[in-house]
Amino acid sequence: MSRRTTVLATGTVLLFVFGVLGALLPVPYIAQVPGPTYNTLGDIDGQPIITVTGREVNDSSGNLNLTTVGVPQGPLTLVGAVQGWFDDEVTVVPREQVYPSDRSVEETQEQNRQAFLTSEQAARSAALGELGYPEKVVVQDLTEDSPSTGQLEAGDAIDAVAGTATPDLDTLSAVLADIAPGTAVPVAYTRLGVPGSGTVTTGPAAEGGGSALGVMVLLTPHAPFDVSIEVDDVGGPSAGLMLSLGIIDLVGDVDLTGGAVVAGTGSIDGDGTVGPIGGIPLKMVSAREIGAELFLVPAGNCAEAVQNAQPGLAMAEVATLDDALEALADLRAGRTPEPC
Repeated sequence: MSRRTTVLATGTVLLFVFGVLGALLPVPYIAQVPGPTYNTLGDIDGQPIITVTGREVNDSSGNLNLTTVGVPQGPLTLVGAVQGWFDDEVTVVPREQVYPSDRSVEETQEQNRQAFLTSEQAARSAALGELGYPEKVVVQDLTEDSPSTGQLEAGDAIDAVAGTATPDLDTLSAVLADIAPGTAVPVAYTRLGVPGSGTVTTGPAAEGGGSALGVMVLLTPHAPFDVSIEVDDVGGPSAGLMLSLGIIDLVGDVDLTGGAVVAGTGSIDGDGTVGPIGGIPLKMVSAREIGAELFLVPAGNCAEAVQNAQPGLAMAEVATLDDALEALADLRAGRTPEPC
């Protein structure tokens, strides 16, 4: 066998071995792809994303789609990573960035889920505040073995305790601090717009003296109806803006989309401030694929969005909930929303 033939044969074998290893060997990276979008005015498998109890919802003709990023199952191989680096619709990032080494995958997923639940609350607060509903002390949940079981429910606004009005958290705390544990006190509340009252035998406060009602409360806008949100497979805070818009469309005075398909992303605070998020290029791909006419982009993501513009997809820069509402008003009127 000639030297050239030997070198060629050896190179072929090595190439084959490297090819097999590349196809099988996992690398410390994660591939991210465009994820599903969900119309916040619609449902998933028959379950509405936004459910309103205590009033009829509006007929909504268009779409307000929240967008997501998907992570394919299974480890990423060297070949898969190289392919992803050359694919405009795949982002390859260090695994540590998605699944930190100091937490298990399950712990990370639970943390993302909790971030989504916090985002739900902020979306409700921002939407109801935008619609002009006043702030009240609202029950978020009852503690285990709560003395308020059977008397108070999540969503109740606590109006008074022991005859004293409780318009804010400090006043509620001050009233309870002067009540001995084990005291039966009248509690006035508003539930779905209807005043009610009950009697709670208080428990001991967790710290210091005084009593506790055994409820978790928040000072937040309160409406004469209840809004609940259900999206099982979404984590993180980036759905906040689109959830707020969905609530406003369902219970406000305006059909926000005018029949158009609108998509977007962005976290939101209770005061309506829109924050930047990750995965904007992939979310824009998802928006283009569903035929969205407009994509709402957090102001902090505009530079990245412009670099990854999608054909036929207009973009609007939004720093606040008011900006998003203005962009939708422009769309309905045939005007060009403020672009990135």
